[in-house]
Amino acid sequence: MDVRLREVRESDLPAFFAMTQDPEANRMAAFTVEDPDDRVRFEAHWARILDSADVLRTVLADGAVVGNTAVYGPPEEREVTYWIDRAYWGRGIATSALRELLVLVPERPLFARAAADNAGSVRVLEKCGFTVSGHHRDFAPGRGEEIDELVLTLGV
Repeated sequence: MDVRLREVRESDLPAFFAMTQDPEANRMAAFTVEDPDDRVRFEAHWARILDSADVLRTVLADGAVVGNTAVYGPPEEREVTYWIDRAYWGRGIATSALRELLVLVPERPLFARAAADNAGSVRVLEKCGFTVSGHHRDFAPGRGEEIDELVLTLGV
């Protein structure tokens, strides 16, 4: 599968919103918005980040929009994030997309967070060179309860 990144376009947003409607994806991501059906909040969030200095990319697989990835936050706390449509999980797309993003953003250290039981996401981060540097327990809106979260670091 040919995985590429490109700058986010407004026309990508309906696909991103549709991806956030998947209950299983929200459960696995865990640290999501409280109400994934809130289109107004979704659009306000994307308007804000599209206007920011964050590095935002759309993930394409064989030309189709399948997710997004970003680096955001203040210089000392820059964090990576990604969301891949569940229909494409397990195909190496997140790993390929994150590797490409890390080439675009050479600054280090970078941080990432994942639900401790989200083995797929932790594996993606570790394949890209992140190592577990901490953990804590926090409320996860995608699950409606407190869960364990891992903090991972690249380049310390």
